[in-house]
Amino acid sequence: MGIELRPATESEISDLGALGAYVYGGAFGDGADNTITASLRPEWTLCAFDGPKLVSSYSAFPFTMRANGAATSLAGVSTVGTLPEYRRRGLVRRILTQAFQDMRERGQPVSALWASQAAIYQRYGYAMASVLRSYTIDTVDIGFHDGDEGAGRVERVDVAAGYDHCKQVYIRFIEGRMCYLHRARALWLNNALEERAADGPIHIALSRDADGEPDGYAVYTLRTDRVNHSSRGQEIVIRDLAWLSQDAYRSLWTFFKRHDLVGRVRWDGAPLDDPAPELMLEPRLLHARDGEGVWLRVMDVAAALAERGWSADGVATLAIAPDRLTPWNDGTFHIEAANGKATVTRSPNGASADATLSIKALAALYAGRRSARELRAWGLLEAEPKAVQALDALFATQHAPHCPDHF
Repeated sequence: MGIELRPATESEISDLGALGAYVYGGAFGDGADNTITASLRPEWTLCAFDGPKLVSSYSAFPFTMRANGAATSLAGVSTVGTLPEYRRRGLVRRILTQAFQDMRERGQPVSALWASQAAIYQRYGYAMASVLRSYTIDTVDIGFHDGDEGAGRVERVDVAAGYDHCKQVYIRFIEGRMCYLHRARALWLNNALEERAADGPIHIALSRDADGEPDGYAVYTLRTDRVNHSSRGQEIVIRDLAWLSQDAYRSLWTFFKRHDLVGRVRWDGAPLDDPAPELMLEPRLLHARDGEGVWLRVMDVAAALAERGWSADGVATLAIAPDRLTPWNDGTFHIEAANGKATVTRSPNGASADATLSIKALAALYAGRRSARELRAWGLLEAEPKAVQALDALFATQHAPHCPDHF
């Protein structure tokens, strides 16, 4: 009997959970009942079956993503895994080839994932679209070079009292940003508000402006005996941080500074353009490190560009190199951007283009992770210097791409 590709049924979701528990070594939990099975719906899956046996899994969560200030549909790929005895048979390629067609038909012009291995997903046209910046700083080293600690009033509230405030701040915070997800309650509970016994209780620090309105928050945990220090052995781990003003940002850091028994504040999910390195008195004491963020792929060039927000007006024509996995994207596309929106049309065969690039390079340019200038310097984009300057102005984003939520 051959391998069959189809969605898992309701009764087979537990089999998908068990496969994921093994393939990912318990990252989602051990056994069939884990975070995979708790959040998946059968229609979001596409799996490979050897008879009744589920041997390779895949899912795509239907998210909405901010795309430089605009909302666009996103397929959040997750739970891709194959039992070891069925690997090297091309099952993932078969699944993704079908899944890419499904995304296009469902109106999901972009796809994102957290790559278990970059080598796997680069061959399918995904490009790293964001960076996770990590800070580790002692509370005694928190301070601003200009001495301004922020005037906001910060209060500590529990999750029940703070959730709605955080949600409203987050909605405003991500309005003009790139790669942030619209968060349903389930996404909050599986990331910033996920309860983990080893981490202890979840706390929320809420900043308020002069009128008493929430203008920033930090979701964090606090535990003792985490730092090798005789008097400051506690550690704060920031789960999530959002701010509507620089005063709120400073005020939240000042709140953490006042934890005199804390010898380490750690934040593993800061965006690449986070202002701390420019504001801190001694930025090297942040011990900043950059790690891999979310990976992005363009599934439908015309729809992805049309649904994206644009910070500048302009006109450009892009030729996309042939891509066997999404052949409908082969060709040349004309972009006319004005007033934050764009009209995208397919050019006739043989039409000239301002730039030629692969579907993978387009993902990096689309997200604002890489500039046309960088891509051209690396041989990943072909264009004349004048066209490169125009593309950089056109594709500029208001903020660095960032996705703090795992899925």
